[in-house]
This record gives sequence, C-alpha cells and structure tokens, in this order.
Amino acid sequence: MPHVASVLALSLSLGLTSAAVAASSGAGGRIPLERQTLPARDGFASMGGGTTGGAYATPERVYDVTTRAQLKAALDEAGDEPKIIRVHGTLLGNADDAGNPLSCDDYARGTGYSLESYLAAYDPAVWGWDTEPSGGPEEARRQAAEKQRSTMVIQVPSNTTIIGVNPEASLIGLSLRIDGERNVIVRNLNHKAVSDCFPQWDPTDGSAGNWNSEYDMVQIINGSSNVWIDHNHYTDDPNYDDQAPRYFGRPFQQHDGSVDITYGSDLVTVSYNRFVDRDKLMLIGSTDSPSAGDPGKLRVTIHHNEFINIGQRAPRLRWGQADVYNNHFIRNDDARVSFGYVFGVGYDSHIWAEANAFTFSPSVDATRIIKHWKGQAITTLDNVINRRKVDLLAAYNANASDELQLVRDTSWQPTLRTRVYPAQAIPALLKRKAGPVLRLDRPGRPPRG
Repeated sequence: MPHVASVLALSLSLGLTSAAVAASSGAGGRIPLERQTLPARDGFASMGGGTTGGAYATPERVYDVTTRAQLKAALDEAGDEPKIIRVHGTLLGNADDAGNPLSCDDYARGTGYSLESYLAAYDPAVWGWDTEPSGGPEEARRQAAEKQRSTMVIQVPSNTTIIGVNPEASLIGLSLRIDGERNVIVRNLNHKAVSDCFPQWDPTDGSAGNWNSEYDMVQIINGSSNVWIDHNHYTDDPNYDDQAPRYFGRPFQQHDGSVDITYGSDLVTVSYNRFVDRDKLMLIGSTDSPSAGDPGKLRVTIHHNEFINIGQRAPRLRWGQADVYNNHFIRNDDARVSFGYVFGVGYDSHIWAEANAFTFSPSVDATRIIKHWKGQAITTLDNVINRRKVDLLAAYNANASDELQLVRDTSWQPTLRTRVYPAQAIPALLKRKAGPVLRLDRPGRPPRG
C-alpha cells in the first residue's frame, strides 16, 4: 500500500479539491480500503506506473450502488475520470432498470427463438456435421443473445475501483468487460451464476461438436492493462455444470471463463481470490496466431488464490508470461466439475509455477496437473502435493509421449512478488485470507438514485 503522503501528493498534482484530498485518508492517516492501490512490486500490474484504479476520485465520483442500472449509470457518468463504485447487497445482472429479474424467456420474447425449434433445425441428423448453424433459428438465437448481452454485460472504463462494502456484496449473473481500458481494480465481490441463456451449437467444434457460450465473469480484452483482481469469489452457484442437460450428446454449456485475459492485454495481478466448482478459470491468450496482438503482452501474476474443485485453465497460457505462486489447488472426490488439468502450456507460453500447494484426493492423477497445448517449456519449483514436495514437470514428462515432452523454461525469472511462503503453509493461510473478507472503513451512504 502506498504511503499516505504519496497519495495526498498525487491527489494534489491531479488538481483535486482539498475535500477530495481529505477524503483519501481515514482516521489516523490510514488509507480507506476503497482508496487502496496495488502495492509496489505486487506482480505485473505494478509495472507501467502501477494500478491505482479510482483511488484519487473526488467525493462526487464515489458511488454507492445496489442495482445493475445504478452501476451502469455511475460508470457512464464518470467516464474515464477516477471513480469508486461501492457495491451494497446483491446486484442482479439479468434485471431491468428497476431491478426486477429478467428470465431467458424475457430475452427471447419477440425474437422467434425457442430451444425446441433450434434443436429441431440443427439436429446433426438433419443439419449434418460439416457446417455451422445459419438461417432463421440461428438468427433468432443471435437476436435473443444480443438482448441478454446488452443487459448483463457492463463495460468498465479506465481509472475505476469496484469494491464490495462487505464480504456479502455480490454480482449475480453480471459480466464485467474491461475492453481497451487501463487502471482498473475489482475487489471483495462474490461473482456468481454468469450464464448464457442462448448457447450456440457448433457441429464442427471437435470430433463430436460442442455447445459454446459467451460471458466471462471478468473479461480483460483488446489491449487492456494494469488490472488488479483481488479478494473475490467466483462460482456458478446455483447453476452448476453437472446440472446441465445434454443435447446432441454434448453438455448444454452455459458458462465461460472466470477471469479471461486476451487480445493483447497486459500487466494483470490476480490475488487472494477463491474459485469454486468452475470448469474454466483463466484463459490467457486469444489464439495461436500472432495476429491477435498477444506476442510481447499477456504478463500476468497469479498468487495466493484458492482453486477448489475446478476443471481447467488455472491458467491456460499462450504467448505471455504467468507467474503462478503460493496458490492452493483443492480437489475432492465429490467435485461437481470433472478434472482436466491445472497448467495449460500453450503456444510460446512461459509459466513459472512455484511454491503452490495441491490438496488432492487419492483418485486424482497428479501427472495431469500439466497439459501440453503446443507449448515447449514450463518451470515448476518447490510445489507440494498433500504436503509432499513433487517435481511437477518430471511427473508430467514421466507420463507423456516423446513428442509431448516439456523442458524447464530458462527464458525468464519473476521478480515482482510479495512475500513467498513455503508451499506447506499456504492451505492454512488462504483458508483465512482468500475470497471476500474486507469491510470498508466507513459506513456507506444511501445508494444514489
């Protein structure tokens, strides 16, 4: 956390009023939680001038919100000016401007879409396996999907802090999109049930086709930079993947990523979050093609997070550098999500995985922690499985074919870190500290509007 004097000095240099400067320090000169900035050297997001979010917001740019409409209005009003959004209670993403819930049927109304007609039109026995859906039912699906997207996806501009006022503050069915922006902080929120009402069937996706959904819980895209994701909780509760029906022999997938970082985005720190019963966690990197603008970018630090019964992508990386240290990966036999892998070694990727703890049931195959996705190298140091130190790279290579062997990555070494604890200490530490645990220093004002 920066010293109070430096916060005040920067506030004055930005031309803020004396009232705003006074508001940036609490009793005894302590910086209020909503005005905290990413500490120096805390991962890649501390580069490039650091990540301050809305820390230097003037008093009129501090908003208390209880509905999606209030959140959107606050972001629209402040634009790129520094702003703090304090979330109270539960915000519904699928809701009208008065806060009334909207269902999938509400979005479909007037578009001509129905799941029954869509299934009938694109049944592979009728449509075939070689061509993606097109025509009337697919156009109706797109129209309904656009109605949902325009409601539940919230665009987050630069210089923003969004923070829950207490550990109960929640975003339900709401997707945060950071698109070509910089300097954003998202903290202390329960992020739940971001579901796509209208997945698209693609018979050409894989050998048996797949249902593909939209809407990451947090999407960092198109060259966004300096983003800090901290002390949040991510879950599909109450709509888990294992409850999904199957159509055309494939799960009707309604969930996408948790925190995806793609299309040339850079300088991100993901810390002290809890991810529970989710399949897709963090996709870092758009495609294997350099045309997406990813080479030289996608530098991400992932530290002190809890990953409980997750499926894959923690992370899956292409092109960039990911410093993954002091995280706890937990896998039980009663998990809702089938286990795929933890570290996805993608094209020209550079993952450094150090001092992580894995608490796995005996049925989980530890050789599957790493997955080959066209990459060549990964560094794994001082990681433990059930408190026993294991060389994860050696365990992977012992079970991999000759053409899928990986080597230790000698191209870089992380330097931007907070304290690195021994892996054996991580489970107890994160049980107390991961997820939403913060309470703002001052009582909230009544929500605006």
